Amino acid sequence: MTTEILINSRSYEARIALVENGYLTEFHLQRPTEKGLMGNIYLGRVVRVLPGMQAAFVDIGLERTGFLYVDDVIVSPAHSRKIIYENVPELELATEDINDTFPELEGKPQHETIEDLLKEGQEVLVQVSKEPIGTKGARLTCQITLPGRNLVFIPQTDHIGISRKIEDEQSREALRLLIEELRPMKTGFIVRTVAEHASREDLEADMEFLLMLWDEIKDRSVDLSSPSLLYEDLDITLRSVRDLFTSDVDYLIIDDESSYEKLVHFVNTFAPQLKNKISLYRGDLPLFEAYGVDVEISKALDKKVWLRSGGYIIIENTEALTVVDVNTGRFVGKDDLNETIFKTNMEAAKEIAYQLRLRNIGGIIIIDFIDMEDEQHREELYSYFKEAVKKDKSRINILKLSEFGLVQMTRKRNSENLNQMMCEPCHYCGGEGVLKSRRTICHEIFRKLSRNSSRAVGTTVTIRVHPRIADMLNKEEDTTKSQLEKDISKRIIIASAKELHLEKYEIIWQR
Repeated sequence: MTTEILINSRSYEARIALVENGYLTEFHLQRPTEKGLMGNIYLGRVVRVLPGMQAAFVDIGLERTGFLYVDDVIVSPAHSRKIIYENVPELELATEDINDTFPELEGKPQHETIEDLLKEGQEVLVQVSKEPIGTKGARLTCQITLPGRNLVFIPQTDHIGISRKIEDEQSREALRLLIEELRPMKTGFIVRTVAEHASREDLEADMEFLLMLWDEIKDRSVDLSSPSLLYEDLDITLRSVRDLFTSDVDYLIIDDESSYEKLVHFVNTFAPQLKNKISLYRGDLPLFEAYGVDVEISKALDKKVWLRSGGYIIIENTEALTVVDVNTGRFVGKDDLNETIFKTNMEAAKEIAYQLRLRNIGGIIIIDFIDMEDEQHREELYSYFKEAVKKDKSRINILKLSEFGLVQMTRKRNSENLNQMMCEPCHYCGGEGVLKSRRTICHEIFRKLSRNSSRAVGTTVTIRVHPRIADMLNKEEDTTKSQLEKDISKRIIIASAKELHLEKYEIIWQR
């Protein structure tokens, strides 16, 4: 299987595409005007403590305060906790809230509440663990994590963890012993997948860099007043190299020369063995167009996704959850209805796993598979779907099919999904996805005319409406309009106005 990273870099935006075997599997976007906050470290100030929610609002210098939950609070070394870091995806460690992601071995005593730990006006060192989404502010944690190329440094813990993707037990034990030898006392490190074959020198250099970075952050927290930004994570181009560019990637292609030079310098420092896999794109067609990525991105914004068999899935996003509906569509199978439904569901399961990762859909997800009577088919579908989501780096929990054929699952949400990044609510329908029908608008106009006619002194009223509404008023609703003219003793003139929204209209009474 061929794996490529494509980087379309411009001054106004950077787009990253991970292409596996010709299929776009991950897409990341960053614009300078909408730069992400994930991983940034701030010296914040507590502005409000909420005992009823066991949380606090923290001012970190942004438009909206951040949200800090009690389980994510560490205010002194005494509050440091030992956490299990075994068998976890290393990319999550680089980007997600450690306390939320991993179970605790030694948690806070039960009596410690948010009021015990924080007071209004108190300064706290916090890191953004979840981007602001919609109207919600950033999710914060005091459990700082600093990702490097080979290691993730977790300064407030005393533990060594190994990525679950390093499966060889001898390699795991050798890495554990090496990190134990190299690390300072009472510090925590996670060995990432890319470090499986890293040399002692590489790990030592990575560790030294992260320790120096942490010292700089602590020094800045002493010198600056809150709220202040202490550390900003790498831009998306360099972050893609740090988090995605592994030995499994065959090529990295970038289309901007200055970004290419910056990227090569970064790789020379942190992963020189990968330098020969980087190339500068010089083709006539735009990079994403040449590789068909733009077409795939456009498809990923559609609600309906067609399956090869002729079936399809519908993906509907709401504020609280995402609903996926599976339909047979044009697929009629051969002889057996149960087999037709089973094949459609199996094909849909693979496509849904792919779409969740590509669209970065998080939170609660409900999948309505076509109901199957065969218990064996239900078991096979569940096992197949669990296997299909294994490539996803986000943490996923899946419940078995319910008696109604529903699968309930959660996927860790850290940032906006593709739809939220690239779209905005329709200014016509306010994001509802529907408009009032033309007939409803016509009758709304009739009611207003009836209600207000007695206060008008003239004999004529002009209605300015969208052309489609005008057409209905003059044709299908002409009889009603004529009767209304008699009832209110006014002549009604319909004026078509292209600039008006379909649901908007103007009633102009003659004076």
